[in-house]
Amino acid sequence: MNAATAFPLIFMGLMGLALLLYVVLDGYDLGVGLLMAGAPAAQQDRMVASIGPFWDANETWLVLGVGILLIAFPKAHGVILQGLYLPVVLMLLGLTLRGVAFDFRSKADSQWQPLWNRLFSAGSLLAALAQGWMLGRYVSGLQSGGWHDLFAAGIALALTAAYALLGACWLIMKTEGELQRRSVRRAQQVWPLVVLGLAAISVATPLLSATVAERWFALPQLIALLPIPLISVLALLALRALLNSSRILGKLCWLPFALMVLVMLMGFIGLAYSLYPFVLIDRITVWQAAAATESLGVILIGCSLTVPMILAYTLFAYRVFWGKAAALSYA
Repeated sequence: MNAATAFPLIFMGLMGLALLLYVVLDGYDLGVGLLMAGAPAAQQDRMVASIGPFWDANETWLVLGVGILLIAFPKAHGVILQGLYLPVVLMLLGLTLRGVAFDFRSKADSQWQPLWNRLFSAGSLLAALAQGWMLGRYVSGLQSGGWHDLFAAGIALALTAAYALLGACWLIMKTEGELQRRSVRRAQQVWPLVVLGLAAISVATPLLSATVAERWFALPQLIALLPIPLISVLALLALRALLNSSRILGKLCWLPFALMVLVMLMGFIGLAYSLYPFVLIDRITVWQAAAATESLGVILIGCSLTVPMILAYTLFAYRVFWGKAAALSYA
């Protein structure tokens, strides 16, 4: 394999890694924002404290993923963002609203804090729905109208529910007392929606895409791919069983979050297999979209420095602020 063949695959892998880490890391703090709606004020403060050291840095992975798309696959960048212009704007609006609300809620008078809390939840909901819609449009090759729009709407709702469940599992791991017990109840309520959404998407995707159907349901690939849905189902069932156990209020508090991350990892692997070797399914391959080999070589040097630094910072931050969230206070 020469550089012209290998470099686009390397950058596709880096972009996929960045987006996976974004979905998991920013997914749980978006989920916490969703779950803040209707929570008591004291619990809202503790929920914010659980994500405070991490939430802003988590968005670094989104910037990295989009940056790689721009510089490594410029021919696909314009096509994809042109087709997703409106949901991208809505996502950025939601993320901006979250950032403003996060800062203002700590500085506003007590009478205005409920408003900023609601805006934080609204921004989380808007960003989650926009990301799900973009994913649905992307998986369907940016086709619109009829079943394709319904498919994108279904993924928007399913991803939002998955974020809420991930956020609830995060709170189970990071909090104690009544908030932890409330998070268990919220996870129990959201779990069926996630299962229903994943099942519907699994059925609808091969019906909408002949390429996906051929990839998944032809032998011998079908047998080799069975571990992906099987692991996902077992992880979801184990998560549901744990939610009925008091053990997750103690030493096993980390396990629901780990199981939910495993489900999302399996979904990512399945999506990557379905799309390969396309940057945009059935339209543009990674080699057609890639920048010049010489340019990719220079960019790879920069990525070999920046990506490990971002990973190291992320691991360091989570290690420093590991453990249960402390009470929130403002100097």
